[in-house]
Amino acid sequence: MDHSPNRAAAELWSSLPGDPQSRVLGHRIAESTVLDFGVATPGSIRAGLLLARACMGGLGRVSIVPCDATRYAVANAVFVETDFPRLGCLGCQYAGWPVQSDDYFAMGSGPMRLLRGKEAMLIEQDLSDSRTDAACGVLESDKLPTASAIESIAADCGVPAKSVTVAVAPSTSIAGSIQIVARSVETAMHKLDDLEFDVRRVISATGAAPLPPPAKSGDSIGGIGRTNDAMLYGANVSLWVDCPDEAIEAIVDRIPSSASPDHGRPFQTIFADYNHDFYAVDPSLFSPAVVTLHNLRSGRTFTAGRIVTDILRESFGT
Repeated sequence: MDHSPNRAAAELWSSLPGDPQSRVLGHRIAESTVLDFGVATPGSIRAGLLLARACMGGLGRVSIVPCDATRYAVANAVFVETDFPRLGCLGCQYAGWPVQSDDYFAMGSGPMRLLRGKEAMLIEQDLSDSRTDAACGVLESDKLPTASAIESIAADCGVPAKSVTVAVAPSTSIAGSIQIVARSVETAMHKLDDLEFDVRRVISATGAAPLPPPAKSGDSIGGIGRTNDAMLYGANVSLWVDCPDEAIEAIVDRIPSSASPDHGRPFQTIFADYNHDFYAVDPSLFSPAVVTLHNLRSGRTFTAGRIVTDILRESFGT
């Protein structure tokens, strides 16, 4: 496929700083382009959708759709569809890069990870982007990156700082909330990979998760709690796969978040129990609430998991 995820992300973002409807602010830091989607601006729904699409390297479609508020605690959901879930979700969207310098930290995602190429998953899956010298990524933070952080990103990606474009959005912003909740398919793909299912067998995918109201500005932990609860207790993912039924039957009950012993409490509470260390939380928790696999080979469908409305209402304050 002649497609550069980094180039596609750059094209999606190219007109945002000059678009008053997006409410995105453009900055130059250490010669790079830094796009503020919610730090010193309220951002927008439009910006959030473009942020999520670019985070997938242009390999997915993202939209806001209505959902049943009596079941999901809110009236809107983020719907994602992709025919390239391995590259778009695992290769681009997964927040697998802790971007860190002496004076900055943020979780990094987006197609710039393909240029860095240091994550074991990217190496094992043979995922890369050799068709561009531009690096585009997303930083989940309530602060803009420092010059040293930009220089670190550029060095890791093997490009000059002037070729780096990063988008910054806090978990408490409109755009940041949309971008994080758009990860429903990604979390399912990552769980499948952890369970040693051959993710190359996933042909296409859709996912929907309730869009929570953002936590108040500055309450990053609250924002992380709400967006994670949307996934763990409200996300519903469908995967079209081509494999023997036995490969699905061996793992289907272990895919959804309910397979984790930590399931059943708001994520903010769980997170506090692990001293707010993502890497200490039981990794089997990070999955959609419900997963359905349609097997193209046999014509059978397999479903596991459940929506937990009470926790969604408690988390979202609705």
